[in-house]
Amino acid sequence: MRSSPPPSSELASRRMRNTPTRDTPAELAIRRLLHARGLRYRVDTRPVKTIRRTADLVFGPAKVAVFVDGCFWHSCPEHGSAPKANAGWWAEKLRANVERDSDTNEQLAAAGWTVIRIWEHEPPETAADLVARVVAEHRPSPAKPA
Repeated sequence: MRSSPPPSSELASRRMRNTPTRDTPAELAIRRLLHARGLRYRVDTRPVKTIRRTADLVFGPAKVAVFVDGCFWHSCPEHGSAPKANAGWWAEKLRANVERDSDTNEQLAAAGWTVIRIWEHEPPETAADLVARVVAEHRPSPAKPA
């Protein structure tokens, strides 16, 4: 991908500079609910060290990786939008993001991981319910006494 074009305005530049790449409001809300349920996880880490992809939440023993995808950055079919300024560059950037998401899902699945993708607009309680259920389903059984 070619380098970023110049920002269309100072406001656009400030908005992009201030957009967090981790600890977004959606991530924090989901993490808070999961932690309150007693679930523990790693934040912003690689599920598989040899795969150069970072998940928002990683439940190691259960092999569950959670991604909280922003509607703009990951082209949400419901809320995604296409910028008018630098339209060609943004179309390619967002297309590449979606392609990378798909590749990430495939690589992690091939390594035995379950991937959960949550849109930032989803209610945190609904997202936490889903994550808790999937983690419980994939959690290793405790060793049986001999």
